[in-house]
Amino acid sequence: MSITKESELIGMKRISEVVGTTLKLMREYAKIGMSTKELDEYGGGILKSYGAKSAPYETYKFPGYSCISVNEVAAHGIPSKKKILKEGDLINIDVSAELNGFWSDNGGSFVLGKDIHNHQPLVDASKNILHKAISAIKGGVKIADIGFLIETEARKSGFKVIKNLAGHGVGRSLHEKPEDILNYRVKSNRERFQKNTTVAVETFISTNSTIAVEQNDGWTLVGNNGGFVTQHEHTILITDSAPVILTEANGIWN
Repeated sequence: MSITKESELIGMKRISEVVGTTLKLMREYAKIGMSTKELDEYGGGILKSYGAKSAPYETYKFPGYSCISVNEVAAHGIPSKKKILKEGDLINIDVSAELNGFWSDNGGSFVLGKDIHNHQPLVDASKNILHKAISAIKGGVKIADIGFLIETEARKSGFKVIKNLAGHGVGRSLHEKPEDILNYRVKSNRERFQKNTTVAVETFISTNSTIAVEQNDGWTLVGNNGGFVTQHEHTILITDSAPVILTEANGIWN
């Protein structure tokens, strides 16, 4: 959305702090032996305590308050009583919500307990690449150039990017224009980031795959060539210089 007055900025800051705090607390709450359903219910309780509504449920009737993707699941993992978290699991939590007509989105991947499967390098690459990408965004920068930066940095780290998952505009709804802030460059895309707009920028860094494929449940996405995927996401306000990280409360860079 385009921020045109102080009240809109206040509204975006408030919901962004809510989703950021929820993500941080869910990450800290995750324990070995816990189900993803229990973790999701905990996060849902936090959102409700702020008066916020789950964006995936409100927008798409997603069967959970948040998306919790474990190991081979690339995105949109459905919380389940049957999915029990184990030592060394690669977990991604994506939290988005609405409050007072404003919407914000954030996410992060992490390793639960000891990194017995060596997922940490993939997690670190995703975090670091998101930081570099966001640091390069300001009004007038081509969206395609940020995609090029993300893919280039992924390759330098020995990884790939998922090409059919993307960041997006956010604010008055969960997904707004620009609709595709991709993790690679489309040379024909001449669209530029606009000053005073809010967008969700997210990395999708992978070991093997370049396309996310939907499973029979209609939600769960896995890589077309297997392997693992990490995602980190911030909602930001674009300026003439460094962006304002609205979801900073999530602590994904700490």
